[in-house]
This record gives sequence, C-alpha cells and structure tokens, in this order.
Amino acid sequence: MGALRAGALAFLLLLLLGCLLPRRGPLRLVSGREEIKAGSRSSAKPMSPSDFLDKLMGRTSGYDARIRPNFKGPPVNVTCNIFINSFGSVTETTMDYRVNVFLRQQWNDPRLAYREYPDDSLDLDPSMLDSIWKPDLFFANEKGANFHEVTTDNKLLRIFKNGNVLYSIRLTLILSCPMDLKNFPMDIQTCTMQLESFGYTMNDLIFEWLEEQEAVQVAEGLTLPQFILRDEKDLGYCTKYYNTGKFTCIEVKFHLERQMGYYLIQMYIPSLLIVILSWVSFWINMDAAPARVGLGITTVLTMTTQSAGSRASLPKVSYVKAIDIWMAVCLLFVFAALLEYAAVNFVSRQHKEFMRLRRRQRRQRMEEELSRDSRFYLRGYGLGPCLQPKEGAGEGPGMCSPPAVLREGESLRRRYLDRAKRIDTVSRAVFPFTFLLFNIFYWVVYKVLRSEDIHMVP
Repeated sequence: MGALRAGALAFLLLLLLGCLLPRRGPLRLVSGREEIKAGSRSSAKPMSPSDFLDKLMGRTSGYDARIRPNFKGPPVNVTCNIFINSFGSVTETTMDYRVNVFLRQQWNDPRLAYREYPDDSLDLDPSMLDSIWKPDLFFANEKGANFHEVTTDNKLLRIFKNGNVLYSIRLTLILSCPMDLKNFPMDIQTCTMQLESFGYTMNDLIFEWLEEQEAVQVAEGLTLPQFILRDEKDLGYCTKYYNTGKFTCIEVKFHLERQMGYYLIQMYIPSLLIVILSWVSFWINMDAAPARVGLGITTVLTMTTQSAGSRASLPKVSYVKAIDIWMAVCLLFVFAALLEYAAVNFVSRQHKEFMRLRRRQRRQRMEEELSRDSRFYLRGYGLGPCLQPKEGAGEGPGMCSPPAVLREGESLRRRYLDRAKRIDTVSRAVFPFTFLLFNIFYWVVYKVLRSEDIHMVP
C-alpha cells in the first residue's frame, strides 16, 4: 500500500508540472533570445591589423598602386626633407662628393584615409611599399648610389588617418660637383643636390621642401677632413624643361670651405724652405764651384718634384690655380739662384779673357811696328813681345816689361773679382726682399681680396 501511495503522489506532481510549464515557456524563450543577443554584442572584437590592411590596400580594396592620387585632378604635392648622416670624400680629380642621407618624402593619398582603426598612424613593413603608389624621385646629378640592407631594408613607411604617407629611405650617394679651382687651396666650393621627377610632369607631381629650418638637417658633430660645411644652405627650385614636358625639380646647395692646414704643411712650408736653402750659395766662396753648383741643382730638382706632387691630386684644368703660381715662383727663385752663380763665375773669370785679348792686341801692334822699322824683337815666355831697348834709350812705344804686365793683370783680376763678389752681396739682399714682396702680394690677393669676392657671391 505504501508503494502505491508513493507512485500516485509522483504522478500527481508530474501532472501539475505539465500544466504549469506551457504557461511559463514563452517567457523563458524570450529571455533566452535576449541573453543570446547580449552575449553576441559582448563577444564582438575589433578588426585585426591584417584584415584592416587587406581592406585598405588589398586586392579586394580596389586600390591600384599604378594610379597616382587625385588621378585626372590636381597634382600631388610631395614634401621632401633630408637628414645628412655623413658627408665626405670630396674628390677634386673626379669632381664629386659622397654623402649618406635619410631621404624623407610625404604626400597625401585620399584612398589610404581610414576611420576603422583606432591608431592615428600605422608603421608598416617595407614590403608594403610595393602595394602603394610612390613618387618617382631621382637625383639629377647622381653618379652612383646604393641602398642599405643590413640587417634589413633601411626603409620606413608610415600611414596616417587622414591619408598622409611618410616614406623614408637611407641612401649613399656619389653626386657630381663641378669645382672652380682658381683659388685652390684657399677656395670655397658649392656642391648641389638636385631631386627631380623622372616620369611625372608638373601637371601630375610637384616637389616642395619642408619648412626651411627642417628641410636639410645635419648630424650633430659632423666633420670633414679638409672642409668646413657652412651652416647656410641655399634651398631652391630647378624646374627642368625637356622635349617631353616640364618636370619638377628642387635643389639644395652646400657651401664647403677648404681648410689649408694640410697644404701648408705638405706644400707651402717645404717649398719655402727650399727657396731659402737656395740662398745659402750666396755665402759660399765663389771658388767652391762643386758645392754651389751641387746645391743649386739639388734645390731645382727638389722644387720640380714638389711642384709635380702638388698637381698629382688635382684635375688637368686649363686655367692657373693659386698653388700653381706659388710653385712656379718658387721654382723661378731657385733657378735664378743657380743662374746667379753662373753669372758670378763668368764675371770672376773675365780678367783672364781680358788679359788674353790685351796680349793678342799688343803682339799684333808690335809685329806691325817691327815689320815697319825692321827691328829685332824677342818673344817672352807668356809675356808678349817686348822690344830690347838700346843703351841710353828709354822705353819706346810698344815696349813692355814683365813687372808692368803682371801689375796690370793683377789689377784686372781684382777688379773683376770685386764685381763678382758685389753680385753675391747684392743677391743676398735682393732675393729675400723680392720673395718677401711676392709673399705679401700673394697672400693679400688670395686670402683677403679673392676671399671677400667669393663670400659676396650669392
């Protein structure tokens, strides 16, 4: 009986539950849907960067990198600026210079503007550069260039919310720099860097410099071996006109002032000492011919070698440089010192020639008188013809005595030796004084006058 009662109670409970469930069922379904909707809203996640990039510039985005922004519309304005990382290897023989720069370009591409992503800018991998349009910039005066790929491509790509694109790349360039070497090595050279569009005319693309203070930046502590890079850098435009159209071009001019310390030590001071050394021969006895000739020839050859060495590192230009004038004048002074001893030696030996001429003339005169008077004459040993005077007769015309000839020869010798010594004495003062005047004129012209003219040139 107890089991039957328990079963009946259970059955009644099931009936009651069955009656109640149909009434509360719809309410439970409605609340379940609300919970599902709330759960779906709470589980929504932001778009991933990969999906965002695919949507922005992927195949399904409709972006075409072959077409410039604002196609068939206004030209694209590209703002450029340069950071000079290193500057050096200015070569006179090839007239170029080597520079390492960070080239930065910025333009606006409305197709890359976005709102879906929360960040204000996106730094992308350099491989994405192939997926967007880029300006066709090249360096008009470039002779050689290379990219940097260690440890990876030295490129930067950044896209902003408003569609601005920043593209930065590191380059090492060898750029042409025509030089005027008339004032070498006291010259100031102006080297340019020209940035030009290769394929887009000014109807499609225009290059502009960033703000003047930030257009060209130089690394702190940048030094050059022989030059000082002046702070002022001229920014300008160099629009090019070709048969294919008008192309945008911008340029910057670097002013390089040469430091002549190296040339003072290697060229000017050694050549100055060689010239002074050649003057030592003026104090050497004129009879010491081997010493004076050897000193003169040595200084001339040394000066010639020095002059050739100064031209070895310079191009073969058709005009005269400042260092050419210095070397030519130094060589002229050294050669003049050698010729001075030739003049001294010639003058000191003139009395012998004069005595020989006098003896010949006297001999001819005596022969004429003897042939006319039929007198007897004797030939002395190197003393010329002398008549034998008769007893009680004085010396007739044409008669001579050995002591008289010797006295005359000695007086002539002393006279010409004094003239030769006077040449040496005058040279001791004239050569240094003339060289001093040349130095004053040379340094005033090239360091003061021409330097002012160069600084006045815009």
